[in-house]
Amino acid sequence: MQLTFFGVRGSIPSPGPEYVRYGGNTACAHIVLNDGTDIILDAGTGIKNLGHELLKKHTDIHLLLSHNHWDHIQGFPFFLPIYQQGRKIIITPGVTDADEPDAVLKQMSGSVFPVDYKTLQSDVKVNIVPQGTDSWTLNSAKVSRFAMNHPGGGSAYLIEADGASIAYITDNELYPPYEKATDFQEWVTFAQNVDLLIHDAQYVKQDMPRKLGWGHSVAEETIKLAMACNAKQLALYSHDHNRTDEEIDEIVAHCEEYADIVGATVDVFGAREGQTITF
Repeated sequence: MQLTFFGVRGSIPSPGPEYVRYGGNTACAHIVLNDGTDIILDAGTGIKNLGHELLKKHTDIHLLLSHNHWDHIQGFPFFLPIYQQGRKIIITPGVTDADEPDAVLKQMSGSVFPVDYKTLQSDVKVNIVPQGTDSWTLNSAKVSRFAMNHPGGGSAYLIEADGASIAYITDNELYPPYEKATDFQEWVTFAQNVDLLIHDAQYVKQDMPRKLGWGHSVAEETIKLAMACNAKQLALYSHDHNRTDEEIDEIVAHCEEYADIVGATVDVFGAREGQTITF
């Protein structure tokens, strides 16, 4: 199993020279299983560049969406495989408070986008996983989902395949002021012993309490989760769109120092566009 980050920003893309090293595109990660299965996590602007690579393949594309906020679906209309005749694309939407499983498609309609989704030549299917179903099989992988703590809801995913596991928990507030969908101990169980924990780390302590309740976590809080679930690697993800490369470097360094002080063995890094991890 191999994972590559194509977009690591939260909220809105960040163009400019001060955002080059970590990248300015919004949420998108690509997993390739050993059997060749393509799984995409979210369709932020990063999916545009991924689309150029997937044009070279003829495999089915499985897109797992966390939720429908713009930074997680806005790249879909520019994802070239959706314009390939007959290309099979299976979309599994996140579980959101307003039940809108086809929002990723309906953004391509009316006065919002010039190409209507109903005219696409690809074979796009929205896969509705029944409520109460916590896990299912996707070719050689087991996929599980859990409710995120985020305004409007959404789903985190656990991908288990090829003897490895990846937990994708973006846009999640570990300690929200509102009623939690998932508490800390449940996250520990969900991501227990994962090889890679990808978790929202958009804020720092100085952002609080101003951004309390906005649906994102303070970076060092993710160290506690990684320690508790015994994760091997922790990718700090969903970087604030205003943070420069140097500012993210400082956050990563602080988290590494914090991990050392508390005796954590987890390998901490800031997720970067183009970064590939092989298991």
